[in-house]
Amino acid sequence: MTADASIQQMFDAALRHQELGEFAQAKSLCQRILDRHGDHAEARRLLAVVEYKQAMALLASGQIDPAITGFEQALALRPDFAEAHNYLGRALQAKGQFAAAIASYRQALAHKPDYAFAHNNLGVALQYLGQVDEAVRAFRNALAARSDFSEALSNLGALMAAKGQADEAIALLRRAVAQRPESLAAHNNLGTALQQAGRPQEAIAEFAAVLALQPGFADAHNNLGNALKDLAQWPAAIAAYRRARDLRPDSAAVHSNLITALNYAQHDPEDLRQELALWNRRHAQPLAGQIRPHENPGESPGQRRLRIGYVSPDLRFHPVGRFMLPLLAHHDHAQLEIFCYAEVQHPDPWTGRLQKHCDTWRDIRGMSDPQVAELIRQDRIDVLVDLSLHTSGNRLLVFARKPAPVQVTYLAYCGSSGMETMDYRLSDGYLDPAGLDESCHTEQTVRLPRTYWCYQPCLEDIAVSELPALRSGWVTFGCFNNYCKVSPATWDAWRRLLAAVPRSRLVVCSPFGSHRDQIRRDLAAGGVQEDRVDFTVVVPLPQYFRQYHQIDIGLDPFPYCGGTTTCDALWMGVPVVTLSGATAVGRAGVSILSNVGLGELVGQSVEQYVEIAARLAGEERRLAELRSGLRARMQQSPLMDAAQFAKDVESAYREMWRRWCQSKA
Repeated sequence: MTADASIQQMFDAALRHQELGEFAQAKSLCQRILDRHGDHAEARRLLAVVEYKQAMALLASGQIDPAITGFEQALALRPDFAEAHNYLGRALQAKGQFAAAIASYRQALAHKPDYAFAHNNLGVALQYLGQVDEAVRAFRNALAARSDFSEALSNLGALMAAKGQADEAIALLRRAVAQRPESLAAHNNLGTALQQAGRPQEAIAEFAAVLALQPGFADAHNNLGNALKDLAQWPAAIAAYRRARDLRPDSAAVHSNLITALNYAQHDPEDLRQELALWNRRHAQPLAGQIRPHENPGESPGQRRLRIGYVSPDLRFHPVGRFMLPLLAHHDHAQLEIFCYAEVQHPDPWTGRLQKHCDTWRDIRGMSDPQVAELIRQDRIDVLVDLSLHTSGNRLLVFARKPAPVQVTYLAYCGSSGMETMDYRLSDGYLDPAGLDESCHTEQTVRLPRTYWCYQPCLEDIAVSELPALRSGWVTFGCFNNYCKVSPATWDAWRRLLAAVPRSRLVVCSPFGSHRDQIRRDLAAGGVQEDRVDFTVVVPLPQYFRQYHQIDIGLDPFPYCGGTTTCDALWMGVPVVTLSGATAVGRAGVSILSNVGLGELVGQSVEQYVEIAARLAGEERRLAELRSGLRARMQQSPLMDAAQFAKDVESAYREMWRRWCQSKA
């Protein structure tokens, strides 16, 4: 037998071993060939394939580092191996090394431009780093290479939903479902897109389809909870969140959704206390070992300039962003150096306005909690302020690492983190009057002397209209709050109010769904004609403010009251009737109305709430006077005294800092 024949036999045997998954034998034979003929291109390529397949098996079993080594060995043998570049990117991405993963995907595409899987993976990595436009291009390139690529359809659809392009998102995701009806991700993403588009009832059907395929899919239970929440179906929503929490006990975000739901529904306070404590034990306390001593310089005789850090995903046109703008705009930069740690997935013009008032703006998209905590520590922040609590996108696990000496929560809602590492919570004397149950709070409450909120109108050129009742001949009540706040108890009070004021109508902001017809039937059963209730949906901002031109009296929902919406109503000349609740989130209306001198519109019971609204409906002259003067009343109130509000907040920060310095001494 000739030497060439022997080499060919070894190569053929190596090829058979590789096809049978007998990688060790295949590698041995390839290496023997290369030892004798180092320029044997086919053996070199086959050895690269073997290294690649072994690395793929390691990657599938979760052995990331050995897999990376294997892919690198394959690429050393064959630098143009597009598949190895692609899966090296997958392995690097699994380690959170997104920049390196992106480089690997681009290498794969340099050698194979129509490689749909690499385009798709590149899109995922770019999206994680917040490079949304580039991610969209990558997903579109994947679909240009392979139009029936269900995963790329699903990923692009989910991204377009997050960008607010609901119609395109839903169309893409329906295509993804049609291509792969068994795809959990496609159904789940379609449900999320429908929910974000204000179609929660349709979303529920998609999540039900996911759970029919896989009853233990935690994300679907969590998303089902979100859709049920949008319909104010709190018992079912809380049950879905509890199921998701039990299936994903390691997920702080899923657990936070349950806690937020309990705050909205205002379950038994003991239930909330226990859930906060469980969240703290599961997610925060295990990180205590990462807390290090702080070396921030202490107070000096001249009161050194403090470094204040704000952490939020909502520094955009959002209630948090809206209330933060006047505070940031009026901070005393001679006394404070302001840092913002922003995880804004889709920055908007409002983001730019906020950024303009910061000394340092840190974009933390794509950064892990340990990385953000280390960045804050390196910035030597003195007082770190959480603006999320347990709402979506929170970074409470950064605060669990205690990167700053003083940590405080503010603004998302006036509740508690449940964490020992959160030192303070800001409030005011109306939200948290002396004697109110604070047993749910692990933080020390600091009451601002005037108000918890500082309001700045976002559209000042829309004028207050004449009282609508003067034109229509009836009184129109309205509630434009997020519908999840409209509890069954609220609807019952509104039914009683409509019965007490025959010449009246009610307009409520609500998502589409059959619940609207059920509400009308329930009202009719209570003696209120169905046509006296109208529904609207979330509309563009100018249209939203002009809707107040049709409203005579605003009605605050309960037990979780409005905040931003109440201020918007007052700005548009619409007085709001509220119910004083048992918790801080149920007393937002008390705080806002008290600060504009309208404490008489606060009911202490449901009966009094109905009575106040009914009496006001019969006082047309009083309504007209209120309407014409409310905007000026707001402008002259603590709610719009941004300079004083900033001083109050800064005094609170300075006192917190002074206490820490004393404790350190």
